[in-house]
Amino acid sequence: MKYTRITALAAIGVAATLSLTACGGDDSGKDSSSKGSSSSSSSSSSSTSNGGSKSEGGSGSGGSQASNAKAGSGKDTEAEATGNGATKTGSKVTFCKTQDLAIDATDAAPDEESGRINITMTNRGSTTCSATGFAGVDIKDADHTSSPIERGQAQPRVTILKPGDAAVFDLAYDIDNTGNSLATPTDILVTPPNETHTVSLKWPAGAGDIKGAYTDVQVYPTHTTK
Repeated sequence: MKYTRITALAAIGVAATLSLTACGGDDSGKDSSSKGSSSSSSSSSSSTSNGGSKSEGGSGSGGSQASNAKAGSGKDTEAEATGNGATKTGSKVTFCKTQDLAIDATDAAPDEESGRINITMTNRGSTTCSATGFAGVDIKDADHTSSPIERGQAQPRVTILKPGDAAVFDLAYDIDNTGNSLATPTDILVTPPNETHTVSLKWPAGAGDIKGAYTDVQVYPTHTTK
C-alpha cells in the first residue's frame, strides 16, 4: 500500500515536470520566434529606409548636382577656350604680341549716320597666335587728353592668326553732321588683347565727327577677315 502511494506520487511528479517542460518550450519558442520576426522586420525596414535614401540621393539632389556640374563644366570650358584663345579642337596657342602685329586704322563708315573705324592687326610673326577678345582702346584728343573707350555688347569669338593672317575689330559711334562736335580726335591708342604694349595710330582722315562724347564710342571684339 505504501509502495503504491510512492509510485503514484512519483508518477504525478514526472507528469508535472513534463508539463512544465512543455510549457517552457512553447514560451521559449514563441519568444524566439517573436524576437526573430521583430529583428528581421527591423532589419528589413532599416534596409529599405537606407536603400530609399540612397536612391533618392542618386536620382534627386545628387543627380541634379552632377548634371549641373557637368553643364557648368561645359560652360566653363567654352569660356576658358574663348578667353585663352584656344582653337575649337582644344589645343592652346599663345596670344599675339604687339611687336608681332602690323596694326592700322581705316574709315569704314557704312553711311553718313553711322561712324565706324576698322582696326586691322596682321600677324607678321613666324608662329600662330591668338588675337581673341577685346583690344584696349583710348582716343587721344587735340587737347592732349585721352579717353578710354567702352566695350560694346558682343561675345568674343576665337580668333587664331597664322603667319600672314589678319584680325579686325571696329570702333562704332554716331556721326555728328551739325558741325558742332566737341570731339577732335587725333590718335587711337591700341593695346591688343591680353597685351600691355600699346601702339598709336592716326585718326583716319575723312572719318565723320563723333556725336556726343568719347564715352559714346564703343569698341567691339576681334574677328578674322576670312
